[in-house]
Amino acid sequence: MITKEQKKEIIENLSDRFSKSKAIVFLGFQGLSAKDNIELRRKLRGENIDYKVAKKTLIKKGLEEAKVLGDNELDLKGSVAVAVGYDDEVAPARLSNEYSKTNKNLKLLGGFIATKYMDAKEIKALALLPGKDQLRAQLVGTINAPVSGFVNVLAGNMRGLVNVLKAAGEKK
Repeated sequence: MITKEQKKEIIENLSDRFSKSKAIVFLGFQGLSAKDNIELRRKLRGENIDYKVAKKTLIKKGLEEAKVLGDNELDLKGSVAVAVGYDDEVAPARLSNEYSKTNKNLKLLGGFIATKYMDAKEIKALALLPGKDQLRAQLVGTINAPVSGFVNVLAGNMRGLVNVLKAAGEKK
């Protein structure tokens, strides 16, 4: 049995994490073995994502204290864990979704991006997006494409000119 003081500590801890977060994903982990739970926690920690298991009522109170919950109806069922991401908005959903493909006991239940609530379908759609670094690389590649194309066209013209001058030199 958890004392009132311990509950208060847990709520404060969760509230602190939620207020600093960019993304919060709720995960149903019923049937997940302790070994799988530890493996998931390790994968998430590698991307600066906290994984916390707590009672649903304490999670809700932590969300309310962090002013994340607002007017959103939060209906969580079963055993619930929270993946809290601090750097990348997509990472908690993406990594959890990847892990759920190999372990069917892990379910994405919903979550928050900033203070916007997203249900399980929206979180799964978000999980399919590439990460922030990959999006940046794609953007740089897209911006760079016309420049490199222009350089190739100029280089082609220069090669053509060199070939014409070489042929003219060989004729003389």
